[in-house]
Parts: sequence; structure tokens; C-alpha cells
Amino acid sequence: MTTILRLPGDPADITLPALLLRNAEDHGDLPALSWRVGEEWSTLTWREARRKVAVLAAGYAALGVERGEHVLMMMGNRPEHWLSDLALVHLGAVPATVYGTSAPEQVAHIVRHSRARFAIVEGARELPRWEPLLADGTAPLERLVVVEAAEAGEHRTYGSLHATGSRLFDPDAFEKGWRENRPTDALTVVYTSGTTGDPKGVRLTHRNVLVGGVALDGVVEFPDHVGHICYLPFAHIAERLLGIYLPVLRAAHVYLCADPAHVAATARELHPFQFFGVPRVWEKLAASVRAALAGLPEEQRRTIEAANETARAHVACRERGEEPPDALRSAYEQAKRDVLDPLLTLAGFDRLVWTASASAPMPLDVSRFWAGFGLVIMDAWGLTETSGVVTTNSPDGFRLGSVGRPLEGLDVRIAEDGEILVRGATVFDGYLRPDGGLDDARDADGWFATGDIGRLDEDGYLWLTDRKKEMIVTSTGKNVSPALVENTLKEHPLVGQALVHGDGRSYLVALLVLDREMTPAWAAARGIDVQGDPATDEAVRAEVERAVDAANARLNRTEQIKRYRLLSEEWGPETGELTPSLKLRRRVIRDKYMQVIDGMYTP
Repeated sequence: MTTILRLPGDPADITLPALLLRNAEDHGDLPALSWRVGEEWSTLTWREARRKVAVLAAGYAALGVERGEHVLMMMGNRPEHWLSDLALVHLGAVPATVYGTSAPEQVAHIVRHSRARFAIVEGARELPRWEPLLADGTAPLERLVVVEAAEAGEHRTYGSLHATGSRLFDPDAFEKGWRENRPTDALTVVYTSGTTGDPKGVRLTHRNVLVGGVALDGVVEFPDHVGHICYLPFAHIAERLLGIYLPVLRAAHVYLCADPAHVAATARELHPFQFFGVPRVWEKLAASVRAALAGLPEEQRRTIEAANETARAHVACRERGEEPPDALRSAYEQAKRDVLDPLLTLAGFDRLVWTASASAPMPLDVSRFWAGFGLVIMDAWGLTETSGVVTTNSPDGFRLGSVGRPLEGLDVRIAEDGEILVRGATVFDGYLRPDGGLDDARDADGWFATGDIGRLDEDGYLWLTDRKKEMIVTSTGKNVSPALVENTLKEHPLVGQALVHGDGRSYLVALLVLDREMTPAWAAARGIDVQGDPATDEAVRAEVERAVDAANARLNRTEQIKRYRLLSEEWGPETGELTPSLKLRRRVIRDKYMQVIDGMYTP
């Protein structure tokens, strides 16, 4: 177990505020939260953080926030967000973060659905999506709190709210108030990112989250009070767990990274012990490393490749549960010392003891790439509806390509149609209704149908196939997992993103996006001068053609790509093709490129 910290009760019977009190009492001088102020880090200890939370709770109470009501937030990863979230929880209110990339209609839907009277937003970028709702008689929104004072206009500022809290703070009322929270009370509502249709509100309780957190700690070994680089949106269940709830449970140290583009630089500075990334993050990091290695002299590349193969052989022994032979162990230790560790040090990854991923199937070639540096990405699986992690690989047992085994206290089984079912204390009570009630999504025996397709092997490891609703059924009645085909196509370093289409059609087609980092490095290493759009370069197109042929050779007849189109414009959340958690918005991409897709079915 990671932590030997005192728990103020059984995990099923405590609340997050009880853990924050323990941190202030037992670990008050340790760092809790750090963020950039210019070039320096500013830090709050656990004692200071709890005091800030208490003052903010008084400020939000004076604003009119009441127990049980939902309060929306749209901010980046900044201290005002983290502290406000905990302050609202202490009041018994229910914080819900809205993705910063949400369209105005999505914001309006969430405001109406949650019946939120208050929202806390960052500044001028957010205001145009929220201000119209203040004057909309069909929306309940009454007040905005704006963090950036210079951009607040007529709205209440975060600073003035904090000042009010400082003036009105009553220690006795604060301590009495948070103790009225119950483990079965809502800790948060997480709105799904809306890959299909309107976002759904998932209500999670203190018990859901803390029972799951303790179970996860049972398979993870960390140094005490470990640091965490917090860069994913707090609207995502993964970062709510990793950046708020688990640090409070573990009395860990959160480093807020306000701009996800700076996460690699932050890792180089901090040399973290743990690092989490959704698959697209690990893909991008791998592409950057590959691009850097491609520019090295051939002799140096051969040395690194030999070290990579040694590391993969060592990981393969661990994967099989075997002790590496003495010769392999010695070779790995030398490769690690002389070649791999210096490279990892440059990336800030030399101290990692836990590398993890979740949210979507991890491409196996990406896992094997990092295994070549001795890093085993512990792929995990879960949903917002299951409070995050259900299954995970661990240093004591892993299978590359799988998402591991269930956490203690959780049951997993496979339905007749291949859908994964989950039961246990971390499964949510239900989807929030506009009237404040809940629609329980569990069956009479407590099983929740996840919508994912997969299989359990004889050792209890779960292997994902795809989302049930995203499975392609061809006109011949064959089922195809688009993720399987897409990940096979992306094994070539030039292919950064892929979308496969073919539902109701006689064959599959694909949209392929060139990798922005790897393509110039690939061309330079071969003395190719790419002018203009690389997707039109003959050498690049010929290499992609070979990549598609190689992928097709590994796929069965139904899964093979008959036609494709090569694109150079990368997909992202800002342009709408990816969710904020970097998953494909298939419907958006299909709509955007419908003419291109239809053209691939035209003789």
C-alpha cells in the first residue's frame, strides 16, 4: 500500500473534509499545492491550504451558496480552482467543472440541467459563454464570480469573495458545518465530455471516490507524500482523482501546470516519481523522442536501439512473472546506467516509479516503445460512472496491451454480447436528472453496463476491444473494432492520428493525419526537403502507402483498409475533432470530412 497515513475512520465512512483536517494536523508543514508565479513556484502547506479553504467557504456561504446545490466552474489548473472545489465541498455544495472548450450550447445545457445559480469562471475568454445565461429567463444562473479581477467588469471577483470570507470567517461554524457531510453525499458531479449528444451528469459520492482511492493505493507503491504534475482538465475524472482527491488521501504534493503544452518542460524540471497521461499524451511524447533520436548519428542510434532491445527483454521477463537470467539482468543494468538513464534524465523521467494511462486503449506499439526505456506504462481502465479506475496493471502483475485486473472490492464480468459489466462500491448512484433526482443505471443485481466491449483472460486480466456504440458493422454483417484498426495504422511513426469508417459499407476507409513532430524529422534523416504541405510530398505519401500495406498485412480481410486520405492538419479539442480528454469525436470528424469519405466510396 502506498500510504501508511492515519485514516480518520473506515474509508466507506469518512469524507474528504475529514482527510483535509488530518493533513493539517498530521502533515501541516508539508507542501500541498504549488503553482507558477512568473518563473518561480509558489506553495501552500497543508495547514495553509486548509485555512484558505475555510476562508473561501465563508466567502461562498456569504455569496449565498447552500448545502446540496451545484456550483459550476470553468477555470484552468490554477489554485483558485483547486481551493474553491474543496471550499464548496466543505459547505456541502457540489462542485462541477465544465470543460474550457465547451461550446455555448453545451454550457447552457449544463447550467439548466444542474440548476446551478452560481458559476466561477476565469476571465474574459469564458464570459461570452456565461453572461447571456444571466439574462435568460429559462436558465437559473444568478451570479458569476470571476478570478481575473481586471476582466471581471460588473461581476463579483474572486479576490473580493476571499476578502469577505476573511472578514466573516467563524472557526466554530466552519468545523461544525463540514461535519454535517455524510459519506453518501455528493462529492461532485462530473459531466461527460459529450462524444455523442449532450453531456450527462454523473453524481459521485465521498464513499464512491474514497473507497476507490484506498483500493487503488493497495496496488501502487509510491514514496510518501509523492508529487503529482496536474495538467489535465479538472472536468475529467482522471484529474479530479489524481489532482484533488488522491492527493488529499495521500497528503501528496500537487504541482499545477496551467498550460498542458508545458507538461514536458515541467517534467524535465521536477523529475517526478509518477506520471499519468491519456494515450494521446504518451503517443505525442513518444513521437518527440523518436524525432530527437532520428537526428542522432547512426552509431549512436544503434547503441540506443540495442539498449532498447535489452530493456524490452527485461520487461518481457517481468511480464511473464519470471526472474531475468543473470546475463540479462547484468546487461540491463549496464544499458540502464550507460544509455537509458542519461536519456530519461534529459526528459525528467529518470525517477519514475509509476507510469500510467487510461481513458482509451493504449496502442501496443507505444507501450513497447516505452518498455524499451525500462518504463512499463501501467494501463488502467474505468469510467466516470465507476469513479475512475476499475482495473489496472501493477508492478506485481501486468500484461502489455491489457488494462489489468480489478481492484479489490470490484467485480467485473462479460455479458453474452461482450459488454463489460461492473459492480461494487465505486459505481455511481445514477445520472443526474434536471429535477435533481437520479436515474439509476444499474440492474437489479447492482451491475452497471459500461458500454465497453472486452474479454477476461484466464489470469483475470481485462482486454478492451472498443466502445460498443463505436463498433463498425459492415454491410456484410461483420463486426470491426475501429480502435484496433486505427492503432495498427498508427504503429508507423508518420501516422499520428487515424479514423476508420465503414459502418453499413462493404469495405473500410480511413482518414490519416501526419504526425507533426515526426514527419519533419523523418524527412530530414533521409535528406528529403519537404516543401509546403508534407501530405502532398511524394516521398511522404509513398512511405504512408507502405505503412498502410504493412498494417493491412496484419489485419484480417474485413479489417483491412481499401482506401485512405492523408491529411496534414492535426485534430485537437480546440478545432472540435477531439474531446478535452483527447478522444476522437467520431461524429464531428465524419461530418467535417463527409465529402472526402463519400469520395472514397465512389468508383
